[in-house]
This record gives sequence, C-alpha cells and structure tokens, in this order.
Amino acid sequence: MQNKHQYNANKLQKRLRRLVGTAVADFNMIEANDKIMVCLSGGKDSYALLDILRNLQAHAPIPFELVAVNLDQKQPGFPEQVLPEYLTRIGVPFRIEEQDTYSVVKRVIPEGKTTCSLCSRLRRGVLYRVATELGATKIALGHHRDDILQTLFLNMFYGGKLKAMPPKLVSDDGKHIVIRPLAYCKEKDLSAYAEVADFPIIPCNLCGSQPNLQRQVIKEMLQQWDKKFPGRLETMFRSLQNVQLSHLADPSRYDFVNLKAQGKPDLEGDIAFDEESFEPNIEEMLALSASEQEILDVKFENRSIVSGQQDLISP
Repeated sequence: MQNKHQYNANKLQKRLRRLVGTAVADFNMIEANDKIMVCLSGGKDSYALLDILRNLQAHAPIPFELVAVNLDQKQPGFPEQVLPEYLTRIGVPFRIEEQDTYSVVKRVIPEGKTTCSLCSRLRRGVLYRVATELGATKIALGHHRDDILQTLFLNMFYGGKLKAMPPKLVSDDGKHIVIRPLAYCKEKDLSAYAEVADFPIIPCNLCGSQPNLQRQVIKEMLQQWDKKFPGRLETMFRSLQNVQLSHLADPSRYDFVNLKAQGKPDLEGDIAFDEESFEPNIEEMLALSASEQEILDVKFENRSIVSGQQDLISP
C-alpha cells in the first residue's frame, strides 16, 4: 500500500512539473537570467508554484533566479513566523512586506459586502512596487486552470465580456511581465500535491470567509460539471486556445464591415444555414440519466435515418 501511495505521488509530481514546463515553453514565461518574484500567500497553489519552479530551476538549461515575496496584510491571528521559517529551511531568498491593507479593507468595505476588488487592488500595488525594488523581471502568480475558467464565466455572467486570465501579460501599470506557470494545472491535482508535500498552509480569513462570492458560485458550478461530465473542463479550456474571431460578434476585433465574398472555399468558414452539432463524448454519455439517454438515442436514430435516405438518393 505504501509503495502504491508513493508511486501515485511520484506520478502526480511528474505530471505537474510537465504541465508547468509546457506552459513555460508555450508562452515563453522564463528567459535566461530572469529574476522571478514568486508571490507566496501561504495557500496551496503558491506553495506548489514555488516548489515546482525550484525543481525547474535545478534542471533548466538556462539560469534564472527565484525570490519569494509574501505580503503580510496584518490580518488578526496571521501566523507571521510560518513563511519565514519554511523559506529559510528550504533555502529560498525571500522578502516579507508588511502592509496593513486588512484595516483599510475593513474600514472601507461595508459589512457583508465582498472585499475582493479593493483587497486585490491594494495588494497588486504593493507587489508591483516590491518587484521594482527587487529588480524582478517577472512576477509569478499561482493561478491555475480552474481559476482561468472561473474568470471566463465570471466575466460572461456578470461582466458581459469574453475574457479570462491570460497565462502571461503586461501588468496594468505597464512596467512588469506577470506569468501564471500553473495555467495548465488542475486545482484538484494541486490540492493533492499540497497534501503529499505537507506544506504549512495558512488560511485566508479575508476572502475565504465569504460564502456568497460570485466566484464561489461559479466554482461550484464547474465542479458539478466536472463530476457529471468528466472531460468537460478540459474541452472548455482547449476552447481558450482555439479562438475564431470571425465567429464571434465583436466588430472591433474582426472587420465585419468590409467583409466580402472571395469566391474561394474557406475550411474555417461558416456553413451558415445549418446549426452546428456536437456528438457527446463517451464520458458525457455515461453520465446521462436514463431519460436523457432515451431522448439522445431517438435523436441519433432519426439522424441515421435521414443520413441513410441521403445516401440512397446520392449518385
């Protein structure tokens, strides 16, 4: 049993390292002689990020530096000794920046309202300043695949935007490159990894205690989909890497006004008169209820009959 547990732990570790390495390569996240500021909150994701980047640093063909930075927001009961002790023990250079953003958020945001917007804005400003002071060339954040999908749906449902979290971007102050090396990693894998690695997790009492957050609602929705339809989240994430602007409706991103027929077939063109249909994959079919499966069977049967009739009349 112990050997099997160790085998699974090794597989998980290798999978996460491979996914991070792939994301780093796909988006050119790390370059020779980079100084990467790893934002360490004390949560499972940022611990995993630092751990995997340390392994990548040891095996990468190019040299780069890592420095861990934690923002001590002066939350009541925050165990301020945990991170310095951990980082000293593993030998990672670090900086603990003390800034009482907690009191500011509590003073400005009415009781019962979400604190995320103001908290993140204050935190972002401090971290950008620290990155400049450290001479960091990249800022690494611990957002993962599920965070990216949640942001996509948050923007669609509440913001009216088709927008997610990019794996790499220029910061809003225009001075820094921000990277998300965990972009291809599943949250459940990171949770399992944190448990195996036994990271000293520090809970966040600011945002973690807000049960009605819109992000939490979206997260639960995606978790239900993932449970009922295995593979759906992977398919949705692939769509973020397969965008067809000509098949959306934003004239500022695609020149619909001057669109002309060219008289040539277009493999990516729209079939115009027919609705697109997608046959469910095996996992989704297995997850269907009996009544849903019966309806689907009838639909496929009718489609087969029509297809057969077309074959009969075809020359």
